[in-house]
Amino acid sequence: MGPELIAIAGIIIWIIIGTSYLKWHPFIVLLLAAIGLAFLLGIPATEVPGVISEGFGNMFAAIGLLILFGSWIGVSLEATNGTTAIARGILKALSRLPMQYVLGFLGYLVSIPVFCDAAFVILAPIAKKLSRGSKKYKNALVVALSTGLFSSHVLVPPTPGPLAAAANLQLKNISLLLLFGGLLAFLLMLSGATFAYFMSGKNEEELQAEDPVPSPEYESTPSLPSFRMAILPLLIPIFLMALQSIVPLMIDEKNIFLQIISFLGSPTIALLLGAVAGFWMCFKHGTNLYKIIEKGILQAAPILLITAMGGALGKIIGYASLTDNLGLDMFQNSWGLALPFLLSALLKSAQGSSTVAIITVSSLMFPLLGVLGLDSEMGKVWVILAVGAGAVTVSHANDSYFWIVSQMGELPVKQAYKTHTLATLIQGITGLIIILAGHAMWQVFYS
Repeated sequence: MGPELIAIAGIIIWIIIGTSYLKWHPFIVLLLAAIGLAFLLGIPATEVPGVISEGFGNMFAAIGLLILFGSWIGVSLEATNGTTAIARGILKALSRLPMQYVLGFLGYLVSIPVFCDAAFVILAPIAKKLSRGSKKYKNALVVALSTGLFSSHVLVPPTPGPLAAAANLQLKNISLLLLFGGLLAFLLMLSGATFAYFMSGKNEEELQAEDPVPSPEYESTPSLPSFRMAILPLLIPIFLMALQSIVPLMIDEKNIFLQIISFLGSPTIALLLGAVAGFWMCFKHGTNLYKIIEKGILQAAPILLITAMGGALGKIIGYASLTDNLGLDMFQNSWGLALPFLLSALLKSAQGSSTVAIITVSSLMFPLLGVLGLDSEMGKVWVILAVGAGAVTVSHANDSYFWIVSQMGELPVKQAYKTHTLATLIQGITGLIIILAGHAMWQVFYS
């Protein structure tokens, strides 16, 4: 192993120690990692501040507004009880399905704009209400909800991890990531919900069949917005970005309609329009719009700082000649995607933060894209999916989300390990299998 690889390995160990054992803020840990790696790689001291500032600024410019607008959407839904309205609508629409799949889908959808930690706190009472006093059934619903939330959190923009990975890998087509990340996250949600379904015994299944959707207390809340209004801040950006990806395939580039769709479907404008829909819901609800905007900024600020500092670390890593010292013979063809998965799973399991794992591993992977044959737009998407699937594997005691699920879901720690942690392991393995198989088929059809 060359000195540059040893230096990077040392920095990864530092990130694990700093975030897990010293409990320092990830921003400080990543800042010190960037400075330390710069000196270990022999970058002149006078150039280090400029390189760090450039990496920080580039990442901030690439995803800053996206994270801010996504934060505004999430805050608007929370402040107006929009999340509860979406939950009620989904419970009604999917009442014929097993409730584990309903709650899994609810988590999958809500976690796109709302960070999974906050979303679980909001939605956990629904799982308790639906359990009707059955402890085993309640545990199954909690796990279905937690895994559904987690699947979108690591794979679907505008959550910070996937956006940071896209910026680190210089992916231009965010809509492509939204499409494939959303599809993989949906499949991971199904795997978590299936695990939760088999957690329930026969008695609980019979209880569910008797009354699949009891009338929750929140159903009579007078200030609850309609499902249609609550879902608009989510649907508008998803629809516009999807439209931007499809329309160019059907009409001429010079068409004025295409230019309008390209503008409205750009991730920044699409998310801004979603935020505007959220602001309109706040206005109709009588919520103080100034406080919503301020809260969204405050919520987005620490995430922006962490991801931007991750960009600075990625800029420093770019100075290392990884391809000269790393044997990648076993990671050719589709197996090349096993590398980002394994690195991400290792870092996630060791230090707990999915976002830090995604930022760090995507930075490491950028210099290797060409060697692995993954330097196309779709190749970068496959890498981000692999990194995201690895960042699910696994959630345990050094992960703040583990404790939120355990405490708010009323799962004893031992039970949380047997259920939530095991479910995230199953999700990760499922994700790796899907990615390897999907990429192999992709190569057959597009080679």
